[in-house]
Amino acid sequence: MAADSSQPLIECEHCASIYRRHELEHGETASCTRCGSTLWRYSGLTLSNWLALAITALIIFGIANAYPVASMSVQGMVQQASLLDAVAITWRQGHEIVAVMTGLSGFVLPLLQLSVLLWVLGPLSQGREPRGFHQAMRLLGLLRPWCMVPVFLLGVLVAVVKLAGMADVSPGIGLAGFGLLTVLLTILGRLSPHVIWRYAETAGVVPVHVPRAGPDSVLTGCHVCGQVQALPRDGDPEADHHCVRCHALVHYRKPDHRARSWALLLAAVVFYIPANVLPVMQVRSVLGGGAHTILGGVVELWAMGSWDIALIVFIASVAVPLTKLLALVLLLLTEQWGSSTNLRPRTRLYQMVEFIGQWSMLDVFVVILLAALADFQGLMEISAGGGAAAFGVVVILTMLSAMSFDLRRSWDLEGHAELDDVPQVAGGHKPPAAAAERQA
Repeated sequence: MAADSSQPLIECEHCASIYRRHELEHGETASCTRCGSTLWRYSGLTLSNWLALAITALIIFGIANAYPVASMSVQGMVQQASLLDAVAITWRQGHEIVAVMTGLSGFVLPLLQLSVLLWVLGPLSQGREPRGFHQAMRLLGLLRPWCMVPVFLLGVLVAVVKLAGMADVSPGIGLAGFGLLTVLLTILGRLSPHVIWRYAETAGVVPVHVPRAGPDSVLTGCHVCGQVQALPRDGDPEADHHCVRCHALVHYRKPDHRARSWALLLAAVVFYIPANVLPVMQVRSVLGGGAHTILGGVVELWAMGSWDIALIVFIASVAVPLTKLLALVLLLLTEQWGSSTNLRPRTRLYQMVEFIGQWSMLDVFVVILLAALADFQGLMEISAGGGAAAFGVVVILTMLSAMSFDLRRSWDLEGHAELDDVPQVAGGHKPPAAAAERQA
């Protein structure tokens, strides 16, 4: 099948296959024929539509944080709490690490993400390149994995259920705001830096380079803008290069990926022990006090009859961290042993680790909300324990370990043949006419 050499190229970020990108019809999705990963999707939204969604999300963000997410009443005393209240009380109680982690992931970074989107979508919708576009896209790529508004929303629900048995707890306007904000941020999550760069290409405000791979060169994509470019075949795969379009640092393969992933993973294992042994929450009241570990909290929810919430907390705070640790160990060992079998299932496993990464922060958000709602001086006080900080560190380290791992190294073991291929298109009635070049 003849290839149209004028079509831009796209790299599969999981197996490094290179394809020629073409327009999709309504409902179609292009997938990599090698590893099965989604390459790009059809979108009927224009830049103006995305801008409207981002503006709406910023307004809802302000409402969600201006109003309390819940209120608690004990013996005529009422305590209301917003996310910022919870962060401030946790800081006041002397748990600065927990306060910083939750404040950044729940408020500062999502606000920064929305601000970056507005900064670039406004000019792009008018056909202009935004000022500092290259730097803004690098920043957006760094922010996206660490924005945890959906996790905070689930944390509010768990905290309300936990306190409902001992006091009168009611949801606030902020909870509805965070529910709507979660929906909007999930939609805006489709706007990755690569997608925005493709919108900019379509608008004609950024250049598109179509490299040709010769016998002395290999093709690889920029992790910031997605621009595929040719690098020397015989060079060091971990050598530093710069993108021909956005000037970001480009490597054919991530430098020292295995050593970095192992180091971060082993550090996470070390912190995983105190995260489960030390209490994540301490309760003091006129009737006495107590400390609760993660498993202790699950058992307490189950005993209260909230087995569904107990199951959610168990999955997010026990099963997910352990699954991430074991999955990363398996991925690292199979690559280290030079195994080229079951590459597609291993790719699905890595994608699962990426997806579930942030949900382990659930218990940490639950603790700070309980601390804010039960802040009745002299009557009842809940504060974070040493396990909460350790657990948050485990989440961060496992996410960094997954980001450091280079799955393309595993696919390299399959071979280095260059093929003519086409991406698999789902939802259409006929295969695309454009040819694709694949390079393992």
